[in-house]
Amino acid sequence: QVQLVESGGGLVQPGGSLRLSCAASGFSLDYFTVGWFRQAPGKEREAVSCISSSDPNMAYAESVKDRFTISRDSAKNTVYLQMNNLKPEDTGVYYCAADYTLIVEAMCKLTHYYASMDYWGEGTLVTVSS
Repeated sequence: QVQLVESGGGLVQPGGSLRLSCAASGFSLDYFTVGWFRQAPGKEREAVSCISSSDPNMAYAESVKDRFTISRDSAKNTVYLQMNNLKPEDTGVYYCAADYTLIVEAMCKLTHYYASMDYWGEGTLVTVSS
């Protein structure tokens, strides 16, 4: 079965850390640009971070720079999002998506591509609260 599955969400206090995982089955993530997106209650989905399929080209939203790190593990066919110094405004459902043709800049900055991306996961909830 071809799918993306996110995991690692949960409840964390402000200043805490979480690591999200995006595991692929049925295809190799090595050939895909992968992005993490989030959607807070009542808000539109936004890009958080994206990573290219080949050379280590990555992009981050300004709000998460220097706090979040995206990475790949080819052996596990998984992309991670390490989130440090979490803030209440980081709360939301986090989704990963993969696309074979989009470059990092397009995936992370052009919202009109969201509907056409090849694969989306079901999401994992992150709640940052004291």
